[in-house]
Amino acid sequence: MSAALETLAAVSIKGNLGAIGYGLAAIGPGVGVGIVFGNGTQALARQPEAAGLIRANQIMGFAFCEALALIGIVMPFVYPS
Repeated sequence: MSAALETLAAVSIKGNLGAIGYGLAAIGPGVGVGIVFGNGTQALARQPEAAGLIRANQIMGFAFCEALALIGIVMPFVYPS
Protein backbone atom coordinates (compact mmCIF):
# COMPACT_ATOMS: atom_id res chain seq x y z
CA MET A 1 0.00 0.00 0.00
CA SER A 2 2.82 2.44 0.72
CA ALA A 3 4.32 1.92 -2.78
CA ALA A 4 1.00 3.03 -4.29
CA LEU A 5 1.00 6.15 -2.12
CA GLU A 6 4.58 6.96 -3.12
CA THR A 7 3.66 6.61 -6.80
CA LEU A 8 0.63 8.85 -6.32
CA ALA A 9 2.77 11.45 -4.57
CA ALA A 10 5.36 11.35 -7.38
CA VAL A 11 2.66 11.85 -10.02
CA SER A 12 1.16 14.82 -8.20
CA ILE A 13 4.59 16.41 -7.78
CA LYS A 14 5.32 16.03 -11.51
CA GLY A 15 2.00 17.66 -12.35
CA ASN A 16 2.71 20.54 -10.03
CA LEU A 17 6.20 21.01 -11.45
CA GLY A 18 4.72 21.14 -14.96
CA ALA A 19 2.34 23.90 -13.89
CA ILE A 20 5.17 25.84 -12.28
CA GLY A 21 7.28 25.36 -15.39
CA TYR A 22 4.56 26.70 -17.64
CA GLY A 23 4.00 29.63 -15.32
CA LEU A 24 7.67 30.52 -15.57
CA ALA A 25 7.61 30.00 -19.34
CA ALA A 26 4.67 32.39 -19.67
CA ILE A 27 6.70 35.27 -18.21
CA GLY A 28 8.69 35.74 -21.42
CA PRO A 29 5.73 36.10 -23.80
CA GLY A 30 3.99 38.34 -21.26
CA VAL A 31 6.95 40.69 -21.19
CA GLY A 32 7.18 40.51 -24.99
CA VAL A 33 3.55 41.49 -25.45
CA GLY A 34 4.02 44.42 -23.09
CA ILE A 35 7.05 45.62 -25.02
CA VAL A 36 5.29 45.24 -28.39
CA PHE A 37 2.23 47.24 -27.39
CA GLY A 38 4.17 49.79 -25.33
CA ASN A 39 6.49 50.62 -28.19
CA GLY A 40 3.59 50.52 -30.65
CA THR A 41 1.72 53.09 -28.59
CA GLN A 42 4.79 55.34 -28.50
CA ALA A 43 5.19 54.98 -32.26
CA LEU A 44 1.53 55.90 -32.82
CA ALA A 45 1.95 58.98 -30.65
CA ARG A 46 5.00 60.09 -32.62
CA GLN A 47 3.69 59.31 -36.12
CA PRO A 48 -0.09 59.06 -36.24
CA GLU A 49 -0.08 59.03 -40.06
CA ALA A 50 1.64 55.60 -40.02
CA ALA A 51 -1.09 54.03 -37.89
CA GLY A 52 -1.94 51.26 -40.36
CA LEU A 53 1.63 50.02 -40.72
CA ILE A 54 2.32 50.29 -36.99
CA ARG A 55 -0.86 48.44 -36.08
CA ALA A 56 -0.06 45.65 -38.56
CA ASN A 57 3.39 45.24 -37.05
CA GLN A 58 1.89 45.25 -33.54
CA ILE A 59 -0.48 42.43 -34.44
CA MET A 60 2.32 40.42 -36.03
CA GLY A 61 4.57 40.90 -32.98
CA PHE A 62 1.71 39.93 -30.68
CA ALA A 63 1.07 36.77 -32.70
CA PHE A 64 4.74 35.74 -32.49
CA CYS A 65 4.82 36.32 -28.72
CA GLU A 66 1.63 34.35 -28.18
CA ALA A 67 2.94 31.52 -30.36
CA LEU A 68 5.76 31.13 -27.84
CA ALA A 69 3.21 30.87 -25.03
CA LEU A 70 1.22 28.24 -26.93
CA ILE A 71 4.37 26.23 -27.59
CA GLY A 72 5.13 26.43 -23.88
CA ILE A 73 1.71 25.05 -22.93
CA VAL A 74 1.96 22.18 -25.45
CA MET A 75 5.51 21.02 -24.66
CA PRO A 76 4.65 19.30 -21.34
CA PHE A 77 2.19 17.14 -23.26
CA VAL A 78 4.66 16.34 -26.03
CA TYR A 79 7.58 15.52 -23.73
CA PRO A 80 6.13 14.28 -20.44
CA SER A 81 8.69 13.74 -17.71
